[in-house]
Amino acid sequence: MSSHIGTFKILIIGDSGIGKSSLMMRFVDGMFDPEISATIGVDFKVKTLNVEGNNVKLAIWDTAGQEKFRTLTPSYYRGAHGVILVYDTSVRQTFSNLDTWRQEIDTYVTKQNAVRMLVGNKIDKQRDVQRDEGERYARTHKMLFIESSAKTEEGVQDAFEELVTKIVQTPELWDASYQSDRLDLNGGGGAAGGACSYC
Repeated sequence: MSSHIGTFKILIIGDSGIGKSSLMMRFVDGMFDPEISATIGVDFKVKTLNVEGNNVKLAIWDTAGQEKFRTLTPSYYRGAHGVILVYDTSVRQTFSNLDTWRQEIDTYVTKQNAVRMLVGNKIDKQRDVQRDEGERYARTHKMLFIESSAKTEEGVQDAFEELVTKIVQTPELWDASYQSDRLDLNGGGGAAGGACSYC
């Protein structure tokens, strides 16, 4: 019998045009739209997933990659259980920019053990970044790693399932009984995410 263990907040971040919205749409709706427009600010979808016998509701936030929306993003990191950092395997510059995004994660994520995953997307196109480069980067920075194609669906379901499985296996991220003993360490109640029902 399945049990429900709560709602996990998942962020998808990375440069503009790398397929973040397409990954979310493919995972949640099973669709691919080659004409999808750039995300303005943030987009948001909910999906329930069964992982290791647990029903988990995912609140998935797709953030805009354009510089003009950067000021919007810090608040979206608050309370995140998992962060998916995406690059385009056909555009090396998006891989070169990963350090900037990773530093942003380090700065704004409020849950110390938030699970991080690196996703090399668009493997259906001509490669400019090799798989072993992505694997090495992920290993160096202690991130999960997978390659995907939102267009062909390859790796998309696996990416989200692997991320959520890791979150489930990290109870200090979501188990209230585990956190209750540690609230005082956060300066009271850890209420930074209190206004968000998905935090």
